[in-house]
Amino acid sequence: MVGDQFPKLCESFPDLVVETTQGTFELPKDYRGEWFVLFSHPGDFTPVCTTEFIAFANRSDEFKQLNTKLIGLSVDQAQSHLKWIEWINTRTNTHIPFPIIADPLGNVSKQLGMIQEAKGTNTVRAVFIVDDRGIVRLIMYYPQEIGRNIDELLRSIRALQTSDELGVAIPADWPKNNLIGDKVILPPASTEEMVRKRLESAKDGTINCFDWWFCYKEIK
Repeated sequence: MVGDQFPKLCESFPDLVVETTQGTFELPKDYRGEWFVLFSHPGDFTPVCTTEFIAFANRSDEFKQLNTKLIGLSVDQAQSHLKWIEWINTRTNTHIPFPIIADPLGNVSKQLGMIQEAKGTNTVRAVFIVDDRGIVRLIMYYPQEIGRNIDELLRSIRALQTSDELGVAIPADWPKNNLIGDKVILPPASTEEMVRKRLESAKDGTINCFDWWFCYKEIK
């Protein structure tokens, strides 16, 4: 069972000193002012993990455009990570630009809930999206046998950043929602005055509403 102390949504990411293929890092301190995605994989030299690392590497510029860095992790040693990176580069002509945490004793993995007893002793495919203040904003857990969807991770970061910037909520499948397209949802009205203003704004075309409790607008 995952421990009760692993980080939860809207909590500070725990202070960690980690050894990686690019040196020692202090998390989240060394990433202040930037978002980061920390993702674990079950093991080096495994097929699904290899496809994931190639996919992350190929999309790394898109994460960079969102002021977001990538960090991998597994319970392998640094030498294994380095040899695997070399293999990926040589065999697939793919450079892995992000660091990979070496966690051979599983201390970091256990603290982050990445080792779950029902799935064995290797790390599951955990994802932590952490914002530029070091706050955990999104957590996902995938089983070892299912590779992650990079599009969804990028979409989630864009959605979180848009929500923060505009103070709005994000619909399903955004920006391709089947009801309101790429528009965003206004927080529900909480007073009679807000209800009145919402209806007035809908009437003059400033926003769109299905009803006063479901209003949405375009992103300018």
